Amino acid sequence: MKSIPIILLGCGGVGRQLLHHIISCRSIHYKQGIVIKVVGVSDSRSLLVSDDIMLTGMEDEFLAAICHAKSAGSPLKSPLNLGHCRLFTEKEAVEKIVATASSLGGTTGLAVVDCSASAETIDVLKHVSSLGSCVILANKKPLTCAIEDFEKLAFHFRRIRFESTVGAGLPVIASVTRLISSGDPISRIVGSLSGTLGYVMSELEDGKAFSEIVRAAKSLGYTEPDPRDDLSGMDIARKGLILARLLGWRINLADIKIESLYPSEFGPDSMSTEDFLAKGLSHLDEKLKERVATASLKGNVLRYVCVIQDLRCNVGIQELPKDSALGRLRGSDNVVEIYSRCYEKSPLVIQGAGAGNDTTAAGVLADIIDLQDLFA
Repeated sequence: MKSIPIILLGCGGVGRQLLHHIISCRSIHYKQGIVIKVVGVSDSRSLLVSDDIMLTGMEDEFLAAICHAKSAGSPLKSPLNLGHCRLFTEKEAVEKIVATASSLGGTTGLAVVDCSASAETIDVLKHVSSLGSCVILANKKPLTCAIEDFEKLAFHFRRIRFESTVGAGLPVIASVTRLISSGDPISRIVGSLSGTLGYVMSELEDGKAFSEIVRAAKSLGYTEPDPRDDLSGMDIARKGLILARLLGWRINLADIKIESLYPSEFGPDSMSTEDFLAKGLSHLDEKLKERVATASLKGNVLRYVCVIQDLRCNVGIQELPKDSALGRLRGSDNVVEIYSRCYEKSPLVIQGAGAGNDTTAAGVLADIIDLQDLFA
């Protein structure tokens, strides 16, 4: 059996779902001659590491206990009896991860899987990568840091995977990299990369008020606890930056033009979430209603998209033809159109669920398996 040792950074919704997927897919992977050996799991405060990283990983029963504890809001140390594990905190945790990468990176191999939402993991990821370890990301922030850090992280391109950073389990990154590798230059990428904003825009098309739609989306669990985290467009900008950097553009987040769906005076520094939902949102209804009507008169619809073209990356509302792939978008799916020499008149279109812990974790697991040839 080929063994793939992993250390998981982040035990939130995606991280826990990844552990569940690993457990439930044991029989599938066994038939493929693969075993994923979880040798470490961390949260924001501590790290659990198997006593013998060379031979054994954490038992599935123990991994399930970790998931149960974290789902209940408990710290990592709570499933102790630690089994055959040791607990490390703060600085010790980083040192242990690096030491593990040093031990395994040049022998059996190690995959460090970042399912956190932290911008602070970039240094440890660069370090373990330099030691020969693989890096798999669901976390977008290390890829959207300063361009110099991005280039260091992506330097060993064969050992890094980050499909789930754009479109969750959709093959967006894979499609872009395959086109580039085949010598088919990409001229334009247009994507609706937020399930939340995809839902909002398609509901606006039906004549509903913006404030009504956002409140409904929040009640359905589509938005972050503060919907402004979605409405700011920053999440889509990060995804756009990752795609632009894949094309070889040396740009940073500050270079992206982002249209927020609320004015600065309604921002978190000026207004509470409760006041924004109760009072602020309704002030935005009329302006968006007028934009919908104007687009409709031209046979178009509004979509909140990222446009990557001519060394520029813009994020915001665009008028698009009703009969285009993006124009036909309904609900919370993601849609990406990729234009290249081979796909100049009829773009390569990728569509499907682009969010959710289950979908994202499945994409991360596929990335881990994709690296199997790098392991002993």
